[in-house]
Amino acid sequence: QVQLVESGGGLVQPGGSLRLSCAASGITLSINRMAWYRQAPGEQRELVAAITIGGSTNYADSVKGRFTISRDNAKNTLYLQMNNLKPDDTAVYYCRPTHGGPWGQGTQVTISS
Repeated sequence: QVQLVESGGGLVQPGGSLRLSCAASGITLSINRMAWYRQAPGEQRELVAAITIGGSTNYADSVKGRFTISRDNAKNTLYLQMNNLKPDDTAVYYCRPTHGGPWGQGTQVTISS
């Protein structure tokens, strides 16, 4: 049974940083294309960043240059380093394989002064 547990969210001021973690069980992250998604209030869930099995990454235009997705194969954990955060980044963030599967509970990120 696949289980993904996101953590690391919080309330930070604009310009601040956070690192999100996604601890996985029942799935080996290194052999799956993984992604971070986010859903803001009243909005559809959107893909933020993805990483391939080979380690190639791609990002939504809105976060390019500010966010970095990475993976620790030994810990079977996915990360999202978020820098220079903006109020528009406020959302619940989720991780999931790009091919689909269950959603975790997500982690809330709130950017506000």
